[in-house]
Amino acid sequence: MCPLESDPRVNRLLAVLPDEEWQRLQPQLERVDLRLGQVLCEAGGEIQYVFFPTTAIVSLLCLTESGASTEVGVVGNEGVVGISLLMGGENTPNRAIVQCAGQAYRLRGQVFKDEFHQSAPLMHLLLRYIQALITHMAQTAVCNRHHCLDQQLCGWLLYNLDRLKSNELVMTQELIANMLGVRREGVTEAALKLQKLGLISYARGHISVLDRAGLEQRACECYSVVKKEYDRLLPDQVAA
Repeated sequence: MCPLESDPRVNRLLAVLPDEEWQRLQPQLERVDLRLGQVLCEAGGEIQYVFFPTTAIVSLLCLTESGASTEVGVVGNEGVVGISLLMGGENTPNRAIVQCAGQAYRLRGQVFKDEFHQSAPLMHLLLRYIQALITHMAQTAVCNRHHCLDQQLCGWLLYNLDRLKSNELVMTQELIANMLGVRREGVTEAALKLQKLGLISYARGHISVLDRAGLEQRACECYSVVKKEYDRLLPDQVAA
């Protein structure tokens, strides 16, 4: 389960801001509780706020005309939801939906843009984050095309565990299927395979990871590629 309370600087982007930028942004950050399934940004919709998750996790989904969806990225305490606001448009091509309830800090979109253009340290930090997120999205496309479902599920679980700092997840098979863009029966089969291998325990929407090292070995290379890129581009400290 996600913790009930959090400090804004649990978010890695906010945590590494130089003091001058932090002092300007802090009074304008508003703590919000995010509900499971809450839509923060609708595809094609105007972005009013950006969100810095602390204990929540948000999925970025691509939608088809039929209503089918596939997760192309995930944002937790390493990032910000609404980054496309900086890319020249006022809306986003993806739906952003809460997949793990928790907390975040929101900031008005115009304030976010103004700070981006006037603060070199913030600009450089956010550009590095954008590069990491693009890598994540590209690797997800490769993974969906070339790797089997149980490998995809391993990577998906690991992405979430990294952002929760926990070995426990509350996630229904239906939700996982919607995120991965597959049939629910496929998720059931993949989860049972991982359970038989002793990697996870799954019951009534509650997933416990029993062997994280084994899960990492079972996952394809996509997880390590994405994780290394986030670690490389988002260091613990940023020069003032």
